[in-house]
Amino acid sequence: MSTTAEPKPSVVDRLNLKWAARLLNSSIGRKAVMAATGLMLCGFLVAHLAGNLKLFNGRTAFDDYAHWLHDQEFLPLAELGLFVLFVLHIYLAVATTIENSRARRQAYALKESKRRDGVLYTWNWMFISGSVVLGFLILHIIDMKFAWRPDLTYLDEREAFRNTILVLSSPLSRGVYMVGTIFLGFHLAHGFSSAFQSLGLSHPKYTPLIKVIGILFAIVIAAGFFSLPLAVPSMPGIVEQATAPPTIE
Repeated sequence: MSTTAEPKPSVVDRLNLKWAARLLNSSIGRKAVMAATGLMLCGFLVAHLAGNLKLFNGRTAFDDYAHWLHDQEFLPLAELGLFVLFVLHIYLAVATTIENSRARRQAYALKESKRRDGVLYTWNWMFISGSVVLGFLILHIIDMKFAWRPDLTYLDEREAFRNTILVLSSPLSRGVYMVGTIFLGFHLAHGFSSAFQSLGLSHPKYTPLIKVIGILFAIVIAAGFFSLPLAVPSMPGIVEQATAPPTIE
């Protein structure tokens, strides 16, 4: 008498994550999760910009901030969480773009020209701007996190100010960072307000105000990050501070 082995439960079943699978398998659910991750990433941008603006205060202020941040025990966990947010946001953006592309091909039978100012056209632009920002982010990680640029001579990792000025003085980084932050601004200008709509938080009375706040938020964030490669390497005394002998043994 033969017995048939019962199939092993999947990871989703073992962790009781069927609700998450159902959420990500629906168009509305994917957009809601993408909106939530996008808003959390907006919070990260605020904190990251606030720290980076300390470059304008000089070497001591920025190094003190960098040393404090890197000495935090929670930093590896925070970086892992940030990585998960980015990956999930990118995955959902790709999935949504593919879904919209299929819908657009089906819409040709109606009239494609009427849709160019609608949702599908907006999603395509969001995908393009997001792709440019992703390229900028990859270079930024290579520059700052892993120090993998073969054309740059990095110092000790605790010489945060000097290494940052070294990167921002690179023509490649300055150009990519400037272009990347401009596209980041365009991405945020629409993404911020649309995130509230995707989460069902739209209202005829408050939606126009949210759109204005989104545009102002995008301008402030983009201008703040744009100012770093534009102005910091050219500030009087910055290069001298960056090229001074190391103060950390």
